[in-house]
Amino acid sequence: MAVPHTQAENPATQTPLLDPSRTVLQQEEPNDDQLNHFLHRLETFLRVFGFCQYSFVSVTLWWVWFLILGVGVPLLFIEISYCSDCERYQVKSFELQILVSESFAAAISLICISHNLRKYGFRRFLFVDRYHGHMTQFREEYIQKINGFFRLLAVCALPCFLLKAVREAFRIRYIHHLSWWQSVVALFAVLVSWTYSNIIFLSGSVLFNLVCNLQVVHFENYGRLLERDLDVSVYIEEHIRLTHHLSKISHRFRIFLLMEFLVVTASQFVYLLQTTGNRGIINFVNGGDFAVSSIVELVGIIICLHAAAKISHRAQGLASVTSRWHALVTCNSNDASQLGIPNNGGNTEPTNPPAAASLSISYSESDLEAADFVPEPTNTQLVSSMSSYHKRQAFVIYMQTNPRGATVFGWTIDRALIGTLFFLELSLVLFVLGKTITFSTK
Repeated sequence: MAVPHTQAENPATQTPLLDPSRTVLQQEEPNDDQLNHFLHRLETFLRVFGFCQYSFVSVTLWWVWFLILGVGVPLLFIEISYCSDCERYQVKSFELQILVSESFAAAISLICISHNLRKYGFRRFLFVDRYHGHMTQFREEYIQKINGFFRLLAVCALPCFLLKAVREAFRIRYIHHLSWWQSVVALFAVLVSWTYSNIIFLSGSVLFNLVCNLQVVHFENYGRLLERDLDVSVYIEEHIRLTHHLSKISHRFRIFLLMEFLVVTASQFVYLLQTTGNRGIINFVNGGDFAVSSIVELVGIIICLHAAAKISHRAQGLASVTSRWHALVTCNSNDASQLGIPNNGGNTEPTNPPAAASLSISYSESDLEAADFVPEPTNTQLVSSMSSYHKRQAFVIYMQTNPRGATVFGWTIDRALIGTLFFLELSLVLFVLGKTITFSTK
């Protein structure tokens, strides 16, 4: 049985496998309003932070706003609040370096995400349009993943914001040349600017995590697809469609992942040189921003690596799922052949193939009635049985020899690569934390 689709020659435009009772290019139903509501919330959030730049005017306005709020305000605060008599509590080179690092990280996130949204559109970018996976059966999973986007962003940003607020409060307390109202205004302005820049940076990482999780839903559904009585070519076409989408995700985010990792790593090395090369005392007041910035950058990298590793693990795990399915179907077919029971009219695929975790089969009433008559196996049935077995065997070999995953210019982001990158970044961050979060008795 072939997959119903309208453009079989292009896997990118194939519609995911639907229930037989549903048409391929079915329009959105009224009960999709809930999903549309959550998608609208997400798009509104991205608009507020300047990711949806669909015209030249919007591009210009949002980048001017980013330069003013994300760069100009903290730079003005550094110049106004600088005190030549407060070197113990304020090191200007530290603050400028941190501002450059945070601005570059946020700018890369804003450039890459806005470019993809402008090129592909919001729904195509998330692969939730009707051509790339907008299926009624996945509506609840999509909604859960979108809610997870906001929860993850809040969980990551809120603790860092509180740490930043405490640090700025300590900093203003030890700088005495500002009046109290100037200190309050400065504190509010720098917190708003910092929140804006770092939300943009973290949003890029969390959005990549969301795109990967939306595709993980389809990879996890592949095991349930094997339970249906379909031809092997259908399973291969569906796997090609999934891996094609995975390749698109890797292609769209490769520059973002590479540049963010390079910026974060370079920032950590510069922080390391700044803290070790400084002859004065480094404490939480003058160097605390190193710790805050390092934590935020490490969190963003961890989110990206975790998402890439998760989807790579699901994609590579399909080989073991199909191997188990092949073994279960083969064992069931052999048992039926020994009893002389024909398998689905000459096709060895059972009407209800066994689930991935069990060898049991639930027969329908018609199957039980047909078991009263046991014909002798014919040569046609044996040839069909061998043909079906070889199809499944070829399918398993195909899956085992095509382990896919999220890649960056050909490098698969798997657990081995993640372990190396994570411990490199963690070592740098821990060293910076050890140099900045200190308590001196002097």
